[in-house]
Amino acid sequence: MTDLPPLMPHGSLQAFADDVWILTGSVQMAPGMRIPRNMVVLRHEGELTLISAVRVDDAGRGELDALGSVRNLMKIGVHGMDDAWYLKNYPDARAWALPGTDHQPGGKQAGLLTPDSLPIPWMSLFQFEHTNKPESALVLERGGGILVTCDCVQHWPDSEGCSFLAKGLTKLMGFQKRLPVVGPPWLKAMTPAGGSLSSDFARLADLEYTHLISGHGKPMRNANAALRATVEATFA
Repeated sequence: MTDLPPLMPHGSLQAFADDVWILTGSVQMAPGMRIPRNMVVLRHEGELTLISAVRVDDAGRGELDALGSVRNLMKIGVHGMDDAWYLKNYPDARAWALPGTDHQPGGKQAGLLTPDSLPIPWMSLFQFEHTNKPESALVLERGGGILVTCDCVQHWPDSEGCSFLAKGLTKLMGFQKRLPVVGPPWLKAMTPAGGSLSSDFARLADLEYTHLISGHGKPMRNANAALRATVEATFA
């Protein structure tokens, strides 16, 4: 594990609900193209589960260690570039991924994420059935219900955290909107030729939750009706 992605700028842990925190980091998509990305931290019985892990500096590591022991790393979409760093620095941690995902950073056996196999009892797993590659979302039984997504649904009310080039490109690509968005590049890449993901998103919109934390952008409170509107408009 010598070729680890570099440390990127990130913020501090922010409490969102009981046992739920968010840390906003960043990722360099291309030269001059840096965008924010979010890690969700959950605590259960003194142990931490990181969803879409973001590598942290010494101060960030101190914040994590003050909350509990890092035990689980969950990859619910494509975000997993920093899992290997955590496995190197937290050797007791375990990586979890969806069936069909080749994700065993550092040669460590990954736990398989299924509805009946999850590291925390107060979460449930939503699985897309028709995407070209495995993708999922989570519903957390905290704060009235929290939907956690990777790239399938994002919420970009502004361009905070973007580089100058990314500010313009994300707006041009249709990300910066008041409502949540189904990312156009994600939708194009994940939809089978001649197929549709409308039934998957109809199931997603019907989940019981109140708030949204997406892999990019900002969390959205009272997001259920807004996401329903987005799904209806996207697949009308």
